[in-house]
Amino acid sequence: MIGPTDTVSLIYVVEDHDMIREGVKQYLELSGYKVQGFSTLQAAREGFSRIVPTLLIQDVMLPDGDGFSFVKQIKAQYDCPVIFMTARTDESDRIMGFELGADDYISKPFSPKELVLRVQAVIRRFNHAKEKPQEEGLLYSGNHVLLFDTVEHRLLVDHVDVVFTAAEWRILGYLIQNSHHLVSRSQILEQCFDYSFDSYERIVDTHIKNIRSKLGEAQWIETVRGYGYRFIGYRKESVVE
Repeated sequence: MIGPTDTVSLIYVVEDHDMIREGVKQYLELSGYKVQGFSTLQAAREGFSRIVPTLLIQDVMLPDGDGFSFVKQIKAQYDCPVIFMTARTDESDRIMGFELGADDYISKPFSPKELVLRVQAVIRRFNHAKEKPQEEGLLYSGNHVLLFDTVEHRLLVDHVDVVFTAAEWRILGYLIQNSHHLVSRSQILEQCFDYSFDSYERIVDTHIKNIRSKLGEAQWIETVRGYGYRFIGYRKESVVE
């Protein structure tokens, strides 16, 4: 298994409807991307075993299984952003998608131009998170320590590596950048996701829940009911002996 072999982004499109899959493939190729389409989860799984794409566009209902379960497996093995592309529009489905680590969720029918813009935004955010040349250093909460290393794109909690999705990484980074300052859900959406629709604010809560679970028992993030969140970890030099 290898990563993309050149600077052109490789996108996997997993969709069993031939016309939709080929239409998305052609439009993305016209926008300068390399695209490989799969009609089944098994074929996509074999694709990942050969090369990890820059981005996965994933339908939910496939003939050989559930796209949600597939993405959960992929996220456990590969560092690859995901956009769900599905006719399932219920808020519970969107929440589930983001809980599984999706970076965006687009409902059918959709504008091909909108899809391309979302693809561009997700890839841009993902690359920015990996390349941002800034070291945040060690942070503390009681007897617990957190290393948020943006140079190596690595997160350690009590000296143990923790795997975050791209969305979780961006949110935690934004909270740390604004340590001890209250940030609203809408600010998180605007700064970390490039959109600020009210219906998506619950998705921020879902990501925060997942972040807290991965960070363990220490209190790193404070909830301000009805407004937003505040990162309350501190740097050692800020502690008065």
